[in-house]
Amino acid sequence: MEECIQIRRYEELHTAKEFESLIEAQNVPAVLCGCIKNWRAFSLWNPRNGGLDYLQERVGSAMVEAMVSSSAPIFYGDLGSHERVPLPFSMFLDLCKKRIHMQTEQQHQHLDDDHSVASQTDHTQHDYLSLEDVPEQIYLAQVPIMNRDREEKVQLGTLREDIQLPPILGAKELSSINLWMNNAQSRSSTHYDPLHNLLCIVSGRKQVVLWPPSASPSLYPMPIYGEASNHSLVALENPDYSIYPRAECSMEFAQKVVLEAGDALFIPEGWFHQVDSDDLTIAINLWWRSNTMSCMLEHMDAYYLRRILRRLIDKEMDQQLLKLGMGVTRMCVYKLPNNGQASRADESCSQMPKEMDLKEKKLKEGNTLLELKPAAVQVLHELVSLVHSSVTASQDQQSLSTSINDNENIEDEKCEKIVSADLRDDPPAKLLWDVEPQILQNVFLAMASNFPRTLEALVLHVLSPVGIEVLTRKFDEMDEQVLGEDRSKFYESFYGAFDDQTAAMNSILKGKELFTQQAFKNVLDKFVGVNLESSKPGFR
Repeated sequence: MEECIQIRRYEELHTAKEFESLIEAQNVPAVLCGCIKNWRAFSLWNPRNGGLDYLQERVGSAMVEAMVSSSAPIFYGDLGSHERVPLPFSMFLDLCKKRIHMQTEQQHQHLDDDHSVASQTDHTQHDYLSLEDVPEQIYLAQVPIMNRDREEKVQLGTLREDIQLPPILGAKELSSINLWMNNAQSRSSTHYDPLHNLLCIVSGRKQVVLWPPSASPSLYPMPIYGEASNHSLVALENPDYSIYPRAECSMEFAQKVVLEAGDALFIPEGWFHQVDSDDLTIAINLWWRSNTMSCMLEHMDAYYLRRILRRLIDKEMDQQLLKLGMGVTRMCVYKLPNNGQASRADESCSQMPKEMDLKEKKLKEGNTLLELKPAAVQVLHELVSLVHSSVTASQDQQSLSTSINDNENIEDEKCEKIVSADLRDDPPAKLLWDVEPQILQNVFLAMASNFPRTLEALVLHVLSPVGIEVLTRKFDEMDEQVLGEDRSKFYESFYGAFDDQTAAMNSILKGKELFTQQAFKNVLDKFVGVNLESSKPGFR
């Protein structure tokens, strides 16, 4: 876990200015110890000190919506797994009182050391029957005390005067204040909120597990177009790794905190969290819109969406290459003949180092095989062998009568399969990446002079989209070691080996696009919960 996203803990209250600069601006969770001990609610709502009677007297007649689920004590957020059932708040409070009474009786019975084995059996049966009468599948979740946008839905507005806005929030405009209350142990499913959240523990205790937004791939978020898009598909208490293989590493990104009565936890927008509550825990949460969302202009949404997707795609491309044991050299431009440049993949890429900082390396004039060093000769031999083996195998698989269009379709299918396959099974790409750029440049020059058809076959038929991506990144590394005029000479020699230079350029561009397209599909699956393959018509 990166240090910059470690949960912070503060023993003392901070001013609103300190909260904004030290905590909120970093968008990292923070535990604020004893933050709400001065609330009236903290002293008046305590179930062990007459708090339930107080609540019953103040708002017992109010109708609240309770979450009822057969999956309790785990409560999932999607509409299909629970019901919202209206009931008088006093009825729920009576259930809480009954549970307290039951627990007190059990404690007294456990203190009796004279009971026999038979009486122990009777006692266990008695407890089981008593607990049957208490519906533990009921949970008061997000019962509004204040809601700026839907005032007509507020059910417990009278309790607002028992909640004092913490000084650290200053003059923030809250979106809502909600009550969360359970009469038995419960767990919420893993989800994130689209607003900043201050979770305040009035009574009881909660354990919260948090994941940064970057951990979304391991949590399999539900599809962005669904009604529960902010929830995880994975049941972390019993995950099925055969369906959700990435979830196996989810806990590597997790952080746990325990909140006692009086504590508060700042949960930034977008952070996944799972909450476990002890028996009879009462909590209040305050939601407000972050500055980022408040200041985002609607006419800029499409632009920011594209920037974010591009950023995630670039990261995904690097991660895919890392599976090959490769480093990450960002590809900024396409290398074309005469050192021309096509459209840039990312304007934010770092610029080329200044020429004065480079050691000029002149290209050799002959490019004969005898001029190659032993390491280059070995690479040349391996490349030629790979090309000949691949071309021979391809010819054996294809019928001589196959039309040109059929050949193109076969090539497209081959590219897609290679992009999706285990990248470690791509020998040409792996070979290219393992070679020093200067040695690879000499090998290409020797191929262009002595084996032009082999070089042509390598680029047009053998290199997968992964291999094309590696090739262009190697071009970048070469450019950092060779200056202007020699750089132009290299590309003139390289592309001069092709009968059709345009076909060579198109093959490279198409390969890069296929590699990027697969990274885009992976991003949609990991972060948006959309699998383009499974979304095709007829999929079941």
